Formats: sequence, structure tokens, C-alpha cells
Amino acid sequence: MNTFDADVIVVGAGPTGLMLAGELSLNGVSVLVVDRLAEPIRESRALGFSARTIEEFAQRGLLSRLGDVDVIPFGHFGGVPLDYRVLEGGSYGARGIPQARTEAMLAGWIAERGVAVRRGIEVTGLTQDEDAVTVHTADGDAAGVLRARYVVGCDGARSVVRTAAGIDFPGTAPTVELRFADITGVQLRPRFSGEPVPGGMVMVLPLGPDRSRVIYYDRAQPLRTTPGPITFAEVAEAFGRLSGEDISGATPLWVSSTTDVSRQAAQYRSGRVFVAGDAAHIHLPIGAQGMSAGIQDAVNLGWKLALALKGHTGEQLLDTYHGERHPVGARILANTLAQRTLYLGGAEVDPLRQVFGELVRHEEVQRHLVGMVTGLDIRHDVGGEGHRLLGRRLPDHQVTRDGVKQSVLGLLASGRGLLLDLAGSAELRAAAQGWSDRVDTVTVQEFGDEDLGAVLVRPDGYVAWVGAVGEGPGAAASGMPLTRALTRWFGPAH
Repeated sequence: MNTFDADVIVVGAGPTGLMLAGELSLNGVSVLVVDRLAEPIRESRALGFSARTIEEFAQRGLLSRLGDVDVIPFGHFGGVPLDYRVLEGGSYGARGIPQARTEAMLAGWIAERGVAVRRGIEVTGLTQDEDAVTVHTADGDAAGVLRARYVVGCDGARSVVRTAAGIDFPGTAPTVELRFADITGVQLRPRFSGEPVPGGMVMVLPLGPDRSRVIYYDRAQPLRTTPGPITFAEVAEAFGRLSGEDISGATPLWVSSTTDVSRQAAQYRSGRVFVAGDAAHIHLPIGAQGMSAGIQDAVNLGWKLALALKGHTGEQLLDTYHGERHPVGARILANTLAQRTLYLGGAEVDPLRQVFGELVRHEEVQRHLVGMVTGLDIRHDVGGEGHRLLGRRLPDHQVTRDGVKQSVLGLLASGRGLLLDLAGSAELRAAAQGWSDRVDTVTVQEFGDEDLGAVLVRPDGYVAWVGAVGEGPGAAASGMPLTRALTRWFGPAH
């Protein structure tokens, strides 16, 4: 007889792992998070998250835990300025929220839900059989074993889980390197999107009243050849040479670097083992896409694992995790490499910049680029056709429920499916009754300017079915009846 430490073991207590643990716990799945670090990392590579991640946090009632979240209306694509408000809900992401703060918020959320996080536990390998995954661990000199029905590797670019599962991680080697330092004690002119300078690029991001992050690319040394970690002396010399501003008298708080190495897991699933976040995809950090993509992986996977664990659905639903998220990851790698060329290339790229600058004058091009960077244009194959909302994210419309106006995203806080009854249809509610243990049916009035009678939303916030006014559960607007859509995404009726 099998005994398990948890239904799911999540390896890695970064944003992706913590979000996944929360998603699983919302659906009544037992989850254990393990991390090799004794304490959370205090430094923050990411300084915000994307517009789509803002919506996903709002779906779970998490955004308010971060206090007042300001968004950045203007951003860029490879250094070419863009107004990200060209899309409904569009922005260049949350402003100035360090990754450490996001992690602390998520850690507090799952602690309230009773999820255990064991730190100082290093995963050294794993094996799997038809029923479970055995995880081999080391805690100091002591070896141990943990067992779960599924394991998800959220353990970063050098993922032990990915390697042990035999998942390839192909990609491209680094060609350029960005170096940066968080400093205090000097006042610098902000350069939010970076500025091209003779010899490279410089960026200055204010982090507080007396704190900034300086970032630069030095074309004279695309990749460091000096052995050992980068020093503040190196950063100060190069930044001064490129920008003309002296930061040598500043106090460094953190010094690091990153490259454009771009890799993606060949499969996001191998049997009972999954990978997410940096364990599944790494790239040059531009536009808050890295951490945000990991959180989106978690939101996509969590409810699917929960339904499978409870016996409602089978392998086909689990396979949609790779089918849906792998193309998104590939697109992120492609757009960040394209941005690298525009952003960091020399004079040889000027003709490309000129042509690109002409293209972005067209609103259709702006919408395409903004949708790509933010993740707001993701569209999944949900098996239906005929309406523009199918497969796309639920718009953040205001709806009226029991006479009270609220954001429709708040109706997803339970982590369950959501059927919006926009016409007060008893027939619709009766058709969905067999899924009431997995899907909340909520009667609301108003839904933006959409002329619809009903909308079925997956727990991750993507529309799976729509019904036109007066159609009822047969709904030709989606090309399939409601019951077929419910069965596809939530399993047979009880």
C-alpha cells in the first residue's frame, strides 16, 4: 500500500513554486514545498510583474495583499517606445515591486492555508513508477526520501528535477551580458527603458528615495572574461565610462549579471513529473516576462493536477499543460531574442530599427507587440469556435451581483471553474448542476458590452464556452453544448 508525504511535492520555493502550492491548496490537494535554501533570497532580480500576472493575482484576491499597486503605462519593445494602454488592461507591468516582496506575499498566503515549506532540503534525484514519484533528498549530511503522487520542478535553470526526469533543455548559448548593481548614496537621472550610448546601453531604475539599480551593456566586452563574480569596481568603471556619471562613491547593496542564454524544456511533463518557471524556460529578462511566465505556468497547471488527483479527469487534461504553456514559452524566448537584437545591437542594426520604428506607428502592430509581451493575447484551443472570447482571458469587466458592482475576476477567488449566468436562465443552471462540486454558477447582470447569455471560465481565467442570449445550454455560439465543454475541462458530471 502506498503512503505519501503529500499528493504533490513542489521543488522550489520561488514565486512559481509558491503560487503553484497555493493553487493546489485552493482545490483541497495536499502539497509539500521543499527548497535547498535555508532562507528566502533577499535580493530581487525581478522588479515587477506583467499585466496578465496582475490579473491572475486579482483572480485569487492576492493583489490587495501587496497594497497599492501602481502600473507602468509606457514601456518599450527592444528599446522602441510603446504605449501599453493600447490594449484593454494593458500596462508594462507593476511598478517597483521587488521579487522578494512578491515571494513574501505568496509565502504568507500559503502559510495561512496550512501549506508546509521545508527549507534546507536539497533534492538530489528522483525516480517514478506507475503510482508515484520518489524524491531523494539531503539535509546536511542526512539523506532522506519523500514520496508523492506528482512532483513539479520549480527549481530554476539548473533544475535537478528536470535533469532527473530526463527532460532535455535545448537552446542557445549566451552572446551578451547585462551587469547591474543596486546602490545607495548617489543621485542619478532615471533611464527607465534604457538609453543607447556610444559603446552600449545604460539604464537607471529608482528603487526608493536614495536607492537605484544601474544596468548596463558594454559592447567592448559582450561577455565577461574575468574569472569570479563581478565586482562593484567593475560596474562603477564601466557605468562611468558608458554614461559619464560617477558612481564609484556609492554604497553597493547587490552586484550581479545576467545573459541572453535562452533555453526551453523539450517537454513540460514526463510521466508524473512536471517542470515550471525557470526550470522550463530561461531567457534575457525584458518586460517582466520571466517571473510572470512562471506564475502563469503555475496557474495553468494547479487546477488540472487537482482535478486529476480527485479522479475527475485523466491524462488528456494533464497533457494540455505542455500543449498550452510550451508555445507561450517559445514565444517569450523568440521575442526576448528579437528585443536583444534591437536593444543591444550596434550600428549594423540601425536599418532594422528604422524599419521597425515605421511599423510600430500602426496600431495593429502596437497591439500585437503589447499583447505578446504582456501575455494578454494568449489564446488556448478550447475546442470551440465562433466567438472572439473563446480561449482568451476573461476581461476584467464590472458585473452586478445581488445589486452590488464588483470585478468579475474576484469571482474566481475559489480556484474553481466559473459559469456566469448573464440571463437568469434556469435551464442553464440545471444543465450545469452535475458539475456543482467543481464549477460555481453565478448569476450576474452586465458584462461589459458583450451580448452574451452565459460564459464558462476555467479556473485559470480563460474562457472555455460562451452562450449567446436566448440560446441556453445548447449554445451554437461556441460550436458545442455547455455539457460537452464542462466534460472536456472538468470531467464527467457527478
